[in-house]
Formats: sequence, C-alpha cells, structure tokens
Amino acid sequence: MSPGASLALLMTALLWLQGAAAAPVAVRYVEGVTHGFLALRTLDRAQIASGDLLQFVRRGEVESRMVFRFKDGSVLDETVVFTQERVFTMQSYRLLQRGPVFAEDTEFSLERASGKYRVKTTARKDARETVLEGTLTLPPDTYNGMILTIAKNLPREARETVHLVAFTPTARLIELEVAPAGEHKVLVGELAKSATHYVFKPRLGAWLELFSTLLGRMPPDSHAWIVTDELPAFVRFEGPLHPAGPVWHIELTSPRWPD
Repeated sequence: MSPGASLALLMTALLWLQGAAAAPVAVRYVEGVTHGFLALRTLDRAQIASGDLLQFVRRGEVESRMVFRFKDGSVLDETVVFTQERVFTMQSYRLLQRGPVFAEDTEFSLERASGKYRVKTTARKDARETVLEGTLTLPPDTYNGMILTIAKNLPREARETVHLVAFTPTARLIELEVAPAGEHKVLVGELAKSATHYVFKPRLGAWLELFSTLLGRMPPDSHAWIVTDELPAFVRFEGPLHPAGPVWHIELTSPRWPD
C-alpha cells in the first residue's frame, strides 16, 4: 500500500470515530414469530432464487434468518440476533454466501459483546482459503441484517443515520442514511394500499468515497417499500445483497399448488 493510500485510510478511520456516537433506534413495533416466503429477481424481473424469512423469539432475543436458494445451487444465508428492549440492539450477525453465483465463497460473522469479526473466503479457482479476524468498536446503532426492521420503526417522514459493518472483505464501519422518498400506490389483490419508499444511502467518508469512485466500486443506494397503513409491512427491496454484487429485487410471494 502506498504512503498516500495509508494516510487516506487513517484519515477515514478518524472520521468514522468522530461520527460513531449515534443513538439506537427506538422500538415502535415489537418483532415476533414470522415465516415469510420470498422471491429474488433480477432487474429484468427474471426469478433466480426462492427464499424464506424465518423469525422467532427465544430467551428475550429475536433470531431472524433469511435464506435464498438459487437455481444453480448457490445459497445466501443471513442470520441476525437482536434484542428489542425499548431500543433495537444487534447482538450477532452471520452471512454465508456459497456457490457459482458469487465470485468466491464467503462467510462473515460479527459479535456485538466482543466486537470480534471473522471473514473467511474460499477462492473459486483453487479452493484456497483466507481468514481475516479482528475487533471493532461497534456503536449502539450498528444494524447489520436489520435495515428493513429499522425502516419499519421510524416515525412517519422521519430519517435516520445508523451504522453497518461492511465486509469488503476487510471489516469497515460505515454510516447508512435511511430516508423516506415519497409514497407509492401498491395493490393487494384489488385493494389499493400506500407504501412509503425508503432510500438507504451508504456514507463512506470523504476519502474512502473518493477512492471507491476512482476504483469503480462505489456502492449503489438500496431501496425498500413498506406499507404503513395501521401496521407496517414489507413489500419490496431493491439493491445489492453482497459487496460489488448486482442489484436484485426481493419481493414477497405466496405458496401455490403445483401445476
């Protein structure tokens, strides 16, 4: 790494430390037992994977797991454990990506209590494994795997800035702005509902943003639509699900009888 790049990364780290003291998001709607069925689609609407959202409460903690199984045998498996006592607090996070749809097999894990993270990558070409381990000081509003939960709990028209740990594959703490961007009409059968459009915008810090732009790796914004009539309900997500990955759509789907 060149001296200039080292200096830039040091300045970026200092910027993160200065902005890391943010408050966690208050619980407005308690999470509970859930089993949802999901479809993963490309931008041209082709379905590439089917998935499940599995959520349950055990010993005061909520475990939420999202699993996608791709047509080529690939798997994306994300699990977050969090508490919801007045505020949402992430306790642990794990993401497994395996199969040809990904550039390499990866497994990320993060523990709140210790701040420890582990990144294991396996090269597709020669099966060579690389393991990175370390610790981070996690702000109380670190919400890996929870951005849709956070959006559902924001007051109407409110925006919030929270933190995520981005695995690139080195673990880096970044800010994520969650902001409403208007209302959209959606149909549930023949019934019209109003859905709030939220934009999730990564805030990388000035220096890292410059280098990301120069390298062509600037992460895109993500989007979600949440019905806010009476109780919030997820409708649709649009964005990348892994670093440098393509933009995909996640939508709810329903079981159907075989033809």
